[in-house]
Amino acid sequence: MSVIVQKFGGTSVANAEKLRQAALRAISAKRQGHQVVVVVSARGHKTDELIELAGEITSRPRPREMDMLLSTGEQESVALMAMAVHELGEEAISLTGAQIGVLTDTTHTKARIVSISTERMKKLLDAGNIVIAAGFQGVDSDFNITTLGRGGSDTTATALAAAMNAELCEIYTDVEGVFTTDPRVVPTARKIERISYDEMLEMASLGAGVMHSRSIEFAKKYRVHLRVRPSFSDGPGTLIAPEPDETLSIVTGVAFVRNEALVSLIGLPDQPGVMSHLFSALSFARIPVDMVVQNVAREGFANVSFTVAEDDLQGALAVAGSAVEKLGAQQVTHSTGLSKVSVVGHGMLTHTGVAARMFQVLAEKRINIRVVTTSEIKISVLIERAHCNDAVNAVHEGFELHKETKSAPVIGCASNGLAHRNEHGNHGLAEDIASQLSGMESIVVSDIYADSDQSRITISNLPDDPGIAESVFTAVAEGGVLVDMIVQNAARDGKATISFTVPAADVDRSMLLLREVLETHSAAILSHDRHIGKLSVVGIGLRSHTDVGARVFRALADTKINVQMINTSEIKLSIVIAVSECETALRILRSEFGLPE
Repeated sequence: MSVIVQKFGGTSVANAEKLRQAALRAISAKRQGHQVVVVVSARGHKTDELIELAGEITSRPRPREMDMLLSTGEQESVALMAMAVHELGEEAISLTGAQIGVLTDTTHTKARIVSISTERMKKLLDAGNIVIAAGFQGVDSDFNITTLGRGGSDTTATALAAAMNAELCEIYTDVEGVFTTDPRVVPTARKIERISYDEMLEMASLGAGVMHSRSIEFAKKYRVHLRVRPSFSDGPGTLIAPEPDETLSIVTGVAFVRNEALVSLIGLPDQPGVMSHLFSALSFARIPVDMVVQNVAREGFANVSFTVAEDDLQGALAVAGSAVEKLGAQQVTHSTGLSKVSVVGHGMLTHTGVAARMFQVLAEKRINIRVVTTSEIKISVLIERAHCNDAVNAVHEGFELHKETKSAPVIGCASNGLAHRNEHGNHGLAEDIASQLSGMESIVVSDIYADSDQSRITISNLPDDPGIAESVFTAVAEGGVLVDMIVQNAARDGKATISFTVPAADVDRSMLLLREVLETHSAAILSHDRHIGKLSVVGIGLRSHTDVGARVFRALADTKINVQMINTSEIKLSIVIAVSECETALRILRSEFGLPE
């Protein structure tokens, strides 16, 4: 008999009537022949009330006691839900995280799941019960109650679906599904019928608040099909699953994060070990970084910028300050009041001109771009926060995401990919990789590969004005040249530098196209490196697991391999090194993460 996991958030179980409606959905699934596990969150604002109550007692509650307190919210919900099922004529039993068998590590308030014991749940399901499971909580090896932090109930539901080999995990929420962007910002935003794991990971990490990225990591790792559904209607919602064989749209959605802060280390020595020190310090401080940008060094010095949530700025500045003293950098600067806007879509793999189109619509609104990073399925720009809503609306309209279309307009040829792909294909996880993990939420680096068939083009001394990036990438797109890794670091003294990679066979053509564009910018400096080595580390949770970058750069530093460029996303870390060191670096990194050579 197939298993269905249903998760109901706080607003879906806020009162007796909503609890009864949720119970009816569980009963309906059971009477259709499924075994049903229901995961519930704390009701309504219960968690906030408990936090406020703790604050009346002490301004510094111990994390262990906060976990003990906050876990009671879910325990209330599971008991009430079981009562509702009983009243409607079916058998149900409520279980806490400990009773389910959710074993976590010992990190209170943001624990990670190590394992789940399914024996008890299977016996109860086989006996005809609907199992009502408390989300958000577990126990460590010493039987201390732990909580999973933000998005914890979604994480519990997806983890249970993985452990039980469920046919489907339904996430009931107070919205219709996943939208092309936030409908509160763009009224014409459209519900997406189906979205891939990678697209949803990028959207979730970029502020699409329907689901937290940890639950999507679980879903991808264990091939769990998720369906985000409205709790207030019978709408089909949005299916989150592996990408279909045929990609239907170029851009799937526009995501944004409002409260970003930018930290720049200026004048770092261009030598091995620099990035290892910085990332190790950030990892030790448990500061998750978002956009990481290192452009080409000049005169022996490099500038590195990274963004963090504004709440993490002071900690990041402390780390950066220590790095300056240790590494001999010239200075640390920072900026606040910034937002990140991104377009996401698997169609970028097969269409050129996406970057050019995005930069074009922003230039038309006179919105200046501070930083650019890319992955194979995402382009992100950092802009002033005051322009965030205007940028999201402009990009959403520019790609015609409000229309039920099979594609969206881009510039240039539509028969080639934005990003280079090689024999590794989609770099999917091996079917049995989950069995190799030390814990269910262990980091998965699914692949590391190298590409020595690309060239790098750098344009420096550009005016830091809206429209500069548009003119550059429109010219390249109209020439039918594939662009892979794009890096634009924060401008210095009103001058910007843009670097990007193209297939080595296209570098001469690209240089000709760009010389024509740059005739109006006489001070711009155009240069290229015909042969570079590009390393790509692909996996799940690269941002939420802060030690991945530290391990990558430490391994390279130990072999005296210098890092020339960096680009990051939720699912990929890209690094440019000397082509002569590519083979050695690939062997070292695959060994570091236990991948076969």
